[in-house]
Amino acid sequence: MAATIRFCLLVSLFASITLTTTVQAHVFDVTKYGGSPNSDITQVRAFLKAFADACASPIAAFVVIPDGTYQIGVVNVKGPCKAPVEIQLQGILKAPVNTPGDAWFTFGYIDHFSITGCGTFDGMGSAIYGKSKSKTVNIRFNYITNGKVEGITSKDSKQFHINVLGCKNLIFCKMTIIAPADSPNTDGIHIGRSSDIQVLDTKIATGDDCISIGDGLQHLTVERVTCGPGHGISVGSLGRYPNEAPVQGIWVRQCTFKGTDNGVRIKSWPDMEPCEVSDVHFDDITMDNVCNPIIIDQVYCPSNECKSKGPSKVTIRDVSFKNIKGTVRGDDAIMISCSPAHPCANLCMSNIDLTSPTGKAKATCLNVKPIITGTMNPAGC
Repeated sequence: MAATIRFCLLVSLFASITLTTTVQAHVFDVTKYGGSPNSDITQVRAFLKAFADACASPIAAFVVIPDGTYQIGVVNVKGPCKAPVEIQLQGILKAPVNTPGDAWFTFGYIDHFSITGCGTFDGMGSAIYGKSKSKTVNIRFNYITNGKVEGITSKDSKQFHINVLGCKNLIFCKMTIIAPADSPNTDGIHIGRSSDIQVLDTKIATGDDCISIGDGLQHLTVERVTCGPGHGISVGSLGRYPNEAPVQGIWVRQCTFKGTDNGVRIKSWPDMEPCEVSDVHFDDITMDNVCNPIIIDQVYCPSNECKSKGPSKVTIRDVSFKNIKGTVRGDDAIMISCSPAHPCANLCMSNIDLTSPTGKAKATCLNVKPIITGTMNPAGC
């Protein structure tokens, strides 16, 4: 904790030095617009005014949210902006307990947009878990290009923490995403219909997928992410809705899973709609007491919601699992269940070493003949 505080102070000092060397017209401090920390008054208007002025600036602008706690309602800001905009968050933003709509913060249609700092988006989901089925996402990023989100924390979202749609060249790094293990549908980062996305050096502990990958995602890199508790990193679920776009070019490397319900996973619905998943690679992964460390599930059907039990129409090809080691909670180390109508193609497994406390870890493969090289423990596929 002390190290974190020192780091935040250094970031704040660096930011203040940067800002003092910049023309003051470029700095838009929400407290100068009526924002009041540590007050029960909602701060939406101050934030919107500060952002609007920053967005209208002809050269790079900073929206500064100083240290303190701010009660803030629903915020929806859209570009385009005239120049790059960076939000520097050092304070704690708290959502209303009953947040209306599908998102608390929405940032859309902005080029060269960043959020940095050591501040927190507190969705206040802890007040409603088990009482309400809210669908309010903490932060939505819609059609952001050339962006970066660094250092911030997303806490206790009411549904997904972060939802990414239609974005290109967006980086998430050095973030913390936290919610209780039993918090429903609190995916850490959900990404769909986007390209060239990176998630780096981030800690995610939540009640659902740490990272979930929707249709239409092209070129995702996930590196040095710690996941747990949670449901692992998942491609899908896919094949539920018409006209889903292909998923291609996914790299998950140097990640650690701790006590998660799944590790690395691809999932699709039975029967339903066609889609394609290709060029997906999981490499250098550590599993610590993980249930289902490696899983392809093409009969995914939560809560028996499937109208038909026919074979999945989703095609999966060019997938690799390499250099994956660690411990299994239970005995199911590897479970590959591909569609009999569209068997998985070019599935490679190399240097797998997964053990269970019982010494009976097992691997099961259906409708696929994987290409195996190096160590394969457990054997069976």
